[in-house]
Amino acid sequence: MMTRRKFLSLAALALPGAVAAEACVEPTNLRVAQLPLNSGGTLRFAHFTDFHYKGNAGYAEHLVSTINQLHPEFVCFTGDLVEDKRFAAGALEFIRKIKAPVYGSPGNHDYRCRAPFADYEEAFGATGGEWLVDRSVVIAEHDLEIVGMALIGIHALKPAQASRRLLLLHYPAMADSLGGPRFDLILSGHSHGGQVRLPFYGALALPWGVGPYDLGYFESKGGPLYVNPGIGTYSFPYRFNCRPEVTLVTM
Repeated sequence: MMTRRKFLSLAALALPGAVAAEACVEPTNLRVAQLPLNSGGTLRFAHFTDFHYKGNAGYAEHLVSTINQLHPEFVCFTGDLVEDKRFAAGALEFIRKIKAPVYGSPGNHDYRCRAPFADYEEAFGATGGEWLVDRSVVIAEHDLEIVGMALIGIHALKPAQASRRLLLLHYPAMADSLGGPRFDLILSGHSHGGQVRLPFYGALALPWGVGPYDLGYFESKGGPLYVNPGIGTYSFPYRFNCRPEVTLVTM
């Protein structure tokens, strides 16, 4: 656990070398990042992760508005909707406000908080999307199969059902231990990008399950991997040089 004093001290040390637009202590300075996978791609979809909703409705409204203004074909979510199940109903109401199908898979806190997955299934289904736990769905018009991982593995993976395959997982390090065929893209979260990143050094600390994949685009054994820094915060309510992000993917 990082104390407020330690955080502010480290942030002050980092300020001289930080880029002003990125070096923000404010944890709700949301940005939209672009991930173009190929030059001729026409499929546009959004990715967000690690909501960790705690009742901050104004920020959640801004998140939903930002996603809706992008007009994506669909939206992907890769876990940790809430830490405390008493906030789950409120978070799911914001999922319902997204004006595109939302496909999601669980994170460690979705399991740990014990909020009913039946509620997740209803809310994600209301958008036209699905809550995918160890199963997949095919979007025929895009010739795309979206696979959602359970917390620590894929147990029911069938042969590919479409020419393109997208995997939603929570722990980035698991991209190296999938086995079987590679995916066209793997989307992940969990790392929060470290939340505090020093210029020329990177994240001060990372959770278990990240491995070498802390933030951004990587080539993993399972396929191209993008690790989103997340929307919310965990452990301490700060971000520095690591803004919350919605990623717009083109493939």
